[in-house]
Amino acid sequence: MSDSIASLERLERQLGLLLVTGVLLSAACLGIGLLFYLIDGASVVADRCLRTGLIVLMATPILRVVVSVVEYVRMRDWFFVATTVIVLAELAWTLGFAFTR
Repeated sequence: MSDSIASLERLERQLGLLLVTGVLLSAACLGIGLLFYLIDGASVVADRCLRTGLIVLMATPILRVVVSVVEYVRMRDWFFVATTVIVLAELAWTLGFAFTR
């Protein structure tokens, strides 16, 4: 029982670190992009930084699901593996649908 609790605590720490890192990286890119935009106007560098910040922000929850799948496989918790794989498939379908429009 305690091994399962330790695994869940490790998963929570990993997910927390992933979310904090993603948000901070996104904020840094968006801030740098905004700074370049204010200094130079609509430049290529500003556009790339702003787009990168938005992509990182949107990718962070998707990476959270991927990390969850890997950890649940390691824990051999097949119900949560199936559940998170379904969520990942829905996210992939949604992204595919969004990019074809």
